[in-house]
Amino acid sequence: MFIISLTYTAPIEVLDGLLADHRAWLDRGIEDGWLLLAGRREPRTGGILIARGDKAEIAAKAATDPFVVNDAASFELIEFHPARAASVNLETLLP
Repeated sequence: MFIISLTYTAPIEVLDGLLADHRAWLDRGIEDGWLLLAGRREPRTGGILIARGDKAEIAAKAATDPFVVNDAASFELIEFHPARAASVNLETLLP
């Protein structure tokens, strides 16, 4: 499993303009089963997502996020094991 850590690189107005497309992308990922959880969205920093699957496949899918496609965000994959998920402090993973 992976945490997709998003770091926003665009002004909030740009992010807001892409938010509907981003939410549709999230919904598709959850429906397809590779996205498990949409984390909190911080207006000026970033957000987190929980994903499962092959690292290369997740990276390819994360690259299709409208925020990333439009250079409004970058992402990093952080691997973790579900058995240790309780000890992962997601707050510290946000930039």
